Amino acid sequence: MKLFKNIAVVIASLFLLFGLANSSFANNHGKKKILFSIKGPGSGNPFWASVEKGAKEEAQKLGVELILIAPPQEGDVQAQVNQLEDQIAKGVDAIALAPSDPNALAPIVDDAIKNKIPVVFVDTAGSNKGVTFIGTNNKNGAELAAKFICENAPKGSDVAILTGIESQSTALLRRDGAIKGFKDCGLNLVATQTAEWDTAKARSVTESILVKNPNIKAIFGSNDNMALGAIQAIKDAGMKNVVVVGFDATPDAAKSILAGDMTATVAQFSYNMGAYGVKYALDLAMGKKIEPNIDTGTQLVTKKNANDFK
Repeated sequence: MKLFKNIAVVIASLFLLFGLANSSFANNHGKKKILFSIKGPGSGNPFWASVEKGAKEEAQKLGVELILIAPPQEGDVQAQVNQLEDQIAKGVDAIALAPSDPNALAPIVDDAIKNKIPVVFVDTAGSNKGVTFIGTNNKNGAELAAKFICENAPKGSDVAILTGIESQSTALLRRDGAIKGFKDCGLNLVATQTAEWDTAKARSVTESILVKNPNIKAIFGSNDNMALGAIQAIKDAGMKNVVVVGFDATPDAAKSILAGDMTATVAQFSYNMGAYGVKYALDLAMGKKIEPNIDTGTQLVTKKNANDFK
């Protein structure tokens, strides 16, 4: 009987030690602070709202502390710089960063890495070598949009591109992908102008383009906000049968497609960017190795599947 009691005590002690070990691991794991810096507030852009949601839900699932920051307006580089410097000074274990200006933020990234704080880029690739990029293959996505336009506009038609903030690789890759696609199928590119991702600016820029090019048959907006602005300008001008393709597949874009206004958009899976940003930043913080490029995928969205993106 005494032997059985001793065995029971040993087993109980082992369970206690195992429980404490697991608890210790969980606490250490839970103490990891992941700083996630995005380009703009989710309240003003459905894309960033989706990124935020993915990041928050993944952080909750993994049991890490998420510090989510965004400048007051998209493209406010100095605000993003100040926010990053402030949070890094307080102490974080890893950073997921969607850089509003890769060159302006490069010194902060270099300093973080020197101080043993790993970094991943999300949505927009930075200029720092050796830092993993998590996001869409933007050039391929824009070529997909251009191919769709080629198939839905008369051969040789006048077309235009609305680009994002041109210091960002995202904007440049989408522009270049669309240019290549239009060139390959023989469409006539009459204008390539920035509207800085903004709906109101896109409306104004498109108005100017339409005055100079009244025969335009298609416009590629490098994000849905700009595509929606272009649609407003087209309606104001009383024009019909103009193909408008966006990029992001936000709920507003899906609704516009179903209403017969926007023709199509390219889905990039923004939720995955948020979730993967947290996941792979944590992997680096835990000493794991990750791939240099992690593609979150693209998909063409038309009336056939727009309901899936509302």
